[in-house]
Amino acid sequence: SEFTLIGTSVPLVDTKEKVSGKAVYGADVRVPGMLFATVVHPTVFGAKVASVDDRQARAVPGVRHVVQVSQGVSVVADNTWAALKGARALGVEWDNGRFAMSSPEIFAHFAKLAEGPGVEAKRVGDVDAAMSGAHRKMQVTYEAPYLAHATMEPMNCTAWVQRDRCEIWVPTQNPQGTQAAAARLTGLPADAVTVHVTYLGCGWGRRSRTDFVQDAVETSMKVGAPVQVLWTREEDMQHDFYLPAAHLRLQGALDANGRPTALRVKIVAQGISGGRDPVDGPAVAGIADMHYAIPNLLVEYARAELAVPVGYWRSVGPSQNTFVLESFIDELAHAARRDPFELRRSLLAGHPRLRHVLELAADRSGWGSEPPEGRARGMAVVEDKGGLVAEVAEVSLDKGKVRVHRVTCAVDCGQIIHPGIVEAQMVGSVVAGLTAALYGEITIERGRAKQGNFHDYPLLRIGETPQVTVHIVRSREEPGGVGEPGVPPIAPAVANALFALTGKRIRRLPIRAEMLTASGGG
Repeated sequence: SEFTLIGTSVPLVDTKEKVSGKAVYGADVRVPGMLFATVVHPTVFGAKVASVDDRQARAVPGVRHVVQVSQGVSVVADNTWAALKGARALGVEWDNGRFAMSSPEIFAHFAKLAEGPGVEAKRVGDVDAAMSGAHRKMQVTYEAPYLAHATMEPMNCTAWVQRDRCEIWVPTQNPQGTQAAAARLTGLPADAVTVHVTYLGCGWGRRSRTDFVQDAVETSMKVGAPVQVLWTREEDMQHDFYLPAAHLRLQGALDANGRPTALRVKIVAQGISGGRDPVDGPAVAGIADMHYAIPNLLVEYARAELAVPVGYWRSVGPSQNTFVLESFIDELAHAARRDPFELRRSLLAGHPRLRHVLELAADRSGWGSEPPEGRARGMAVVEDKGGLVAEVAEVSLDKGKVRVHRVTCAVDCGQIIHPGIVEAQMVGSVVAGLTAALYGEITIERGRAKQGNFHDYPLLRIGETPQVTVHIVRSREEPGGVGEPGVPPIAPAVANALFALTGKRIRRLPIRAEMLTASGGG
């Protein structure tokens, strides 16, 4: 009764400057005497500069400097256009190193690791005993690709390194890390480094890294002036820290009554988190911490060591592990001849909040009623970053193309601070997750990322966007996250709906039309 602001959708203080174009993003920063630069990085992961021929680059009008930095070659000019033209004229020979794998080889390597031993991430009960006494057993393999962040604003940073201080203007999710990186590079104490955080033209975890900060700091140190480094779209996409690709093998067991009695999961992926922990937490998140009451569970992890750079991508581990787990739960329901909603509901008896969002989404989507002709529904749930979300997708096939018409989303994020933000984040999460589910894939070709721009790494278009209805659970529980938990359920919800529609099981992302033909699918 005392809350007059919390729980209401008050106008946001930054809306006016954003819609009027006055908001200052990283690329909008201007400092007196500032130069503009772009950095040419090696295309093969782990490669280094062997030699540089900068004669044609220096001949471009406006180009002031061409300097080598740790990660490549920086072309510095009076304006960004001149820097970009100079970069295109640059001649660089690279020492490409030893990494030359392509995607088929990478996934074959993952499959081989899945055959070997894994490190235990979670054990409940006795899976081997439950499997040996099962009425029915299933074994399947799922795969997920590398994903780029593809932020609307490419990586950029403005740095001014002087004798006794360093000033940085940057769209970063990690200002402390930015300060620490600049102090390390310049040799200055941390309190001599000032970081101005601008608006971010999308972050998604990409801007938690400091590689683009390093480019700007080193360039400023080399030329003795404030410099804004702006990556091209291709540099951004081909030098990302990608969501790790993954290979998962699952075995499930059912008793004579159709109840799941055992689940074994082997996860193969590169690790994101640092440290020496043999189990990478993000790699197993969304499965090792699941809430389904399956009495016998074993989750194992096999770390893949590759040169492909990986990092945090929106919702991190659950973004792909939820696709796998929620698809397999549907597979178990089909094998047991049980309704996917009812099976989930029974397995969530000990988790009332997650069970409630499942029931709410099912009710508001019309689950159990006949969908419009030519359409089918699928569902999925997740608890991630303190938010509990269930989504039901209604899909059809239009001339072989997947069309998602409606998404019903129920969310319990504890005490609601701003309902409008919750709804906006859920809708945005559905769009982000659907983009990844239908289009997202970075393929590796001879040690380098093949995709470079939106023509070969497409995003969801406005005309493809479904109607998204968000239902928020009123709660006095501790506030939880809303920026990430809306992403993971949409891919499995769509895949499960497509199975209901076509009888073809999707076990690899992104969803391709050929997966749904008579010869495709699982």
